[in-house]
Amino acid sequence: MPELGRYSYRHRLDSQQPPNESLPELDTFYTLNVLLGCSQIQTAKELSIDIPAVYQSCCDEAGKLRWRTYTYGMALWAGAKLGFAPPAKLIDEVNNLLGNQRRLQTLTAQDVGMLASGAVAMTIAEGGRWRALADLFADRIRYLHHHKQTNLYFNSGAGLRRSFSSFASQVYSILALYHYGEAFDCDWALQMANRSVSRLIALQGRHGEWGWFYYAPGGRVVDFYEVYSVHQHGMAPAFLHHAVAHGVPGARDALIKGFRWLFGDNEMALPMLRPKEHMFYRSQVRQGELRSTLPRMRRSIFNALSNRTDTAQRHHGLVLRRECRSYELAWILWSFGAQTGYPELTSHPDFR
Repeated sequence: MPELGRYSYRHRLDSQQPPNESLPELDTFYTLNVLLGCSQIQTAKELSIDIPAVYQSCCDEAGKLRWRTYTYGMALWAGAKLGFAPPAKLIDEVNNLLGNQRRLQTLTAQDVGMLASGAVAMTIAEGGRWRALADLFADRIRYLHHHKQTNLYFNSGAGLRRSFSSFASQVYSILALYHYGEAFDCDWALQMANRSVSRLIALQGRHGEWGWFYYAPGGRVVDFYEVYSVHQHGMAPAFLHHAVAHGVPGARDALIKGFRWLFGDNEMALPMLRPKEHMFYRSQVRQGELRSTLPRMRRSIFNALSNRTDTAQRHHGLVLRRECRSYELAWILWSFGAQTGYPELTSHPDFR
């Protein structure tokens, strides 16, 4: 959205409404995520956007908009990877966060994971106090969010939702552990991440789907849907690249299988790529559940209480969520912008 200097919260596909929908607090987060993706590509300087100006503009919103806590982690992470010093306004807001014990107690796995990755990136870039912050959030993942028996991650440190966690909770926790372990040669973090990846691979669907909702104490998928394109092409590969480097059995095969889901090897037998727009359909959803999460909540609780594992083929029909969000394209840039080892994916005919 050049008039706003942002990437949009949502771009509708096949809709009579204007394609871009803007939500300022999420536009800012998604734009920072796009900048993180741009840090992985050599051609970033040739883009039509002024990356330093856009970064500064996003950071200027800290304390003005109602940012979700993980946005601060993304701002630190993207800035460090792009070589930008975080503005004083951003540092002040991070300090305010650290001084608010009540707020710290409510952090989700996504909050903690992104803040940890941001702190690790800042430690590498600047050193100093950032290492203490990286230690703080890595320890929270280790002692508060990680389930020692199942190697999945809790959504939060307390509350009714604690045991029910999303795929994003797994991704950001694992990524943060890999970042921390590799930066500081920390064996416990690397081993914990490897074990968690092995658990997720064991739960991958028959077409390579990554389930959406997990019951951490049971180590199970309790609702596979929605199955999101961004998980298949960007977020799962983000941690699987590390897992491949650390020798986790089956990691490369899981990455390839999951990515091929996009090309039509999925329950709907439909390609998810939209060549005209250079975008992806966002997800595949059970019929009747595009606008309500209540059936998913009921299904997840029932499966958890009855010790059932959901499967991707357990549905009575699927539909497409006909939209794409800018952070989805950010994640494929992050995961493949600097990769040359997967030509069977990146040079697939659908991309041409």
